[in-house]
Amino acid sequence: MIYMELLVVLAAIFIGARVGGIGLGIFGMMGLGVLVFGFGLKPGNPPIDVMLIIVAVITAAATLQAAGGLDYLVKVAEKILRKNPAMITFLAPVVCYFFTLFSGTGHIAYSLLPIISEIATDSKVRPERPLSISVIASQQAITASPISAATAALLSAELLGDKGITLGNILMVCIPATLIGVIVGAIAVNFVGVPLEKDPEYLRRVQEGILNQDKSEKVAPSPEEEKRAKTSVIIFLLGVFSIVLFGSIEALRPTFMIDGKPVQLGMTQTIEIVMMSTAGLMLILSKTDINKAVKGSVFIAGMQAVIAIFGIAWMGDTYFNGNIEFFKTHIAQIVTEFPFLFAVALFVMSIFLFSQAATVRTLYPLGLGLGISPLAMVAMFPAVNGYFFIPNYPTVVAAINFDRTGTTRIGKYVLNHSFQIPGFVATIVAIIVGYMIIAFM
Repeated sequence: MIYMELLVVLAAIFIGARVGGIGLGIFGMMGLGVLVFGFGLKPGNPPIDVMLIIVAVITAAATLQAAGGLDYLVKVAEKILRKNPAMITFLAPVVCYFFTLFSGTGHIAYSLLPIISEIATDSKVRPERPLSISVIASQQAITASPISAATAALLSAELLGDKGITLGNILMVCIPATLIGVIVGAIAVNFVGVPLEKDPEYLRRVQEGILNQDKSEKVAPSPEEEKRAKTSVIIFLLGVFSIVLFGSIEALRPTFMIDGKPVQLGMTQTIEIVMMSTAGLMLILSKTDINKAVKGSVFIAGMQAVIAIFGIAWMGDTYFNGNIEFFKTHIAQIVTEFPFLFAVALFVMSIFLFSQAATVRTLYPLGLGLGISPLAMVAMFPAVNGYFFIPNYPTVVAAINFDRTGTTRIGKYVLNHSFQIPGFVATIVAIIVGYMIIAFM
């Protein structure tokens, strides 16, 4: 019966991933229905806290986008990259990393990728190198961002929040681990492929005149629009800083008396309050059109993530908690002795789910049930970045399309694409460095 239930779970994930968008949540909920009504499993815990955190963060990020803040950040990045075009392979991923780290969303990479491709091409640097590692950097930074959906999921009370793990612990491990992973990935990818001027596909496109396309001029924002954009960026960064502060210094969070016992405000509620308030301040001080915020790409993608997590995570929680004794009996010992096997499971699951947050919500309860150390699970956090493996994630597809030289591509056998080497190097190095850091904690 357990294996039949597993087939239902995998089928729901597979079909949902094929449909894409909110399909992952819809078919996850259908799978949950089969487990509950067909197999009689007790429904697990729906990830309400995680969903509400994502709603709050996405609302703030979407408001930032509507105010022109994301476009302003992209302009700043362009200036940084154009000053050192020869170092684009190393600068581009670092810029992508920090922009994602502070914005909490990898969608900012869409705006940076065409700039990276253009600068690399003009500098005669093979665009595949900076583009591929920049996409990986935007994924790795999600597992180091204090306001990303994945970090929120990890920090929720039902996962590591009640195990003595603070936001400060997660950032202390994951920021240096993932950043070192990205830098090592950039070094590795710097040796990938032949130089641009020797690449046969690039030479063919030059000969056929494909690269001699007119570049459309961007309309410069008015002084008033730029002022609004700068204001929104400052407010958003202050919101992010506040969350890091509240998460790192617990004494700053208020304590209430409930049933005669002191209870401190949790980070879940703190993030929700701060990010929604940040969105409100941006609306007031930058005079942003709220209707523009809900129509932007950040809001649409974020709401899709909420629905996906709702179905998939609830189904996964129901399956693993309903059969936790089986897993404890059969695989607890081997996973405890070889924790890296759980990291492999996280990596594989993220390939199917296309979401770090959904992967955390689906598998981390099992890891806790098996007795894996909470700190070890923090070190393994970057393993949820495996969705580069199959080249159909939006940022991967976007990078391929933005490379006019054709060097960033999917190979003949599909899986031999431009993102495999930097993706594996960055992920493996990040986990190793994470384990080295927790050894001192």
